[in-house]
Amino acid sequence: MKRTARILLVAAMAIAGIFHIQSQALAAGSTLDTVKKRGYLNCIIGNAFVGFYTVDKKGNWSGMDIDICRSVAAAVFGDKNKAKFKSVQWAQSFTSIKSGAGDLLSKGMTWTLSRDTAQGLDFLDTYFYDGQGFMVRKDLGITSALELKGATVCVLTGTSSELNLTDFNRTNKLGIKPVVFDDSAVRNAAFFNNNCDAITNDRSGLAAARSSAVNPSDYVVLPETISKEALSFAVRQNDSAWANVVKWTFAAIVEAEELGITSKNVDQVRRTTKNPIIKRFLGLEGDLHKGLGLKADWAYQVIKQVGNYEEIYNRNLGPDTALALDRKGTLNELWTKGGLLYSKSFR
Repeated sequence: MKRTARILLVAAMAIAGIFHIQSQALAAGSTLDTVKKRGYLNCIIGNAFVGFYTVDKKGNWSGMDIDICRSVAAAVFGDKNKAKFKSVQWAQSFTSIKSGAGDLLSKGMTWTLSRDTAQGLDFLDTYFYDGQGFMVRKDLGITSALELKGATVCVLTGTSSELNLTDFNRTNKLGIKPVVFDDSAVRNAAFFNNNCDAITNDRSGLAAARSSAVNPSDYVVLPETISKEALSFAVRQNDSAWANVVKWTFAAIVEAEELGITSKNVDQVRRTTKNPIIKRFLGLEGDLHKGLGLKADWAYQVIKQVGNYEEIYNRNLGPDTALALDRKGTLNELWTKGGLLYSKSFR
């Protein structure tokens, strides 16, 4: 009888503990509630990364990650300018979200298993499909990464790039000597000052670094891509209300391109469309917005103020930018054109 009583007591304590944890989570509330109450979004980004996040002398931010954050602000507040940007080192990226100092992490971060499971984050979507490569001085005459035997290679520490370099080195027995840095700007400066034979990073990052060189034509990106780098945004773990807002905001950007809706024609489409899919998407019919806790016109605000995926890509990374990254034929195309970008159904 006593044993039964003890078992019941333990069970009751366990149930009480579960309810206590749940009540704490409910008391903490969703990040969505916090952001609405605060009146603006805190977005965690990194140091300067041309095409993704850079700031001018007047303090104005621009880049693909910046536009992702502004899209979420437009969805929540109807105002893309209600997004503030906090630039942190790589080592602070995860703790900034877990501690509540940031609401959204969008800084060219690769989605990996360990980051998804051990850092207190939920990765939601990939907004740019990339891969790691190498850049060298053209006068070295190197045409392949497999020729880097015994070379010194500049790499950012604590990143997937460092591990990928180690794997590539071990697999091919090249005897590469990594030279690690905490700051990407210092790493780039070391390479351009000839302190390393090569530099390794995501290929978009190499293009960004090359564009900032005094003579970009003096450098060449080698043909090998040694990894899959899914650049993705993340939020605090186990916060579904906020995660839904962020991931469906990105879905809206892709959906708009699929539907041929841009920041320039969205008003006309909104006035004249007879398409029930577009009407639901722009909040003219149905009540999809209620599940997100947003206003009916949230997707319209995103597209009107920031644009669809194609507009965001071309503005920051496209052929007419410093990076000149042609989207055609890459994984960053829509699924209808052979790429991997695919919006879930707005229904």
